[in-house]
Amino acid sequence: MVLVFTQRLTRSTPLKADLILALTAEQRLRGYQKISLSDHPAIYLRLPRGIVLGEGDLLQSEDQGAIARIVAKPEPVVTVTAANSLDLLRAAYHLGNRHVALEITETYLRFSPDAVLQSMVMQLGLSIQEEIVPLNPERGAYDHH
Repeated sequence: MVLVFTQRLTRSTPLKADLILALTAEQRLRGYQKISLSDHPAIYLRLPRGIVLGEGDLLQSEDQGAIARIVAKPEPVVTVTAANSLDLLRAAYHLGNRHVALEITETYLRFSPDAVLQSMVMQLGLSIQEEIVPLNPERGAYDHH
């Protein structure tokens, strides 16, 4: 059975999901793609251009017969920590200058593995740890979700 999801529902919509779609950070940026799951041979996203999906978003199928919930899929990441918040801010500044998809919290920064960026962060005196966890980068100032 082919499922085609064409609409993102509002977060306040109290609907039960028929399907969970675990997507990487990069996949959540693409509204037009095929997703392969072992129990569903053909799932397609055909969302309007510019939609960025986030953890907990609900999608409705083209025929309105199915609801899917988006979850952030664990993926390889680099987690950056610092001895103090100023060092973490400096690292965020330098990573931002390179237009890196970056998850920012009070205690860590997180991005997709990149040897050059990892070296730069270590040269700034910060600690890095390679992990496999969900990546939830900032959506940007112009995303109105």
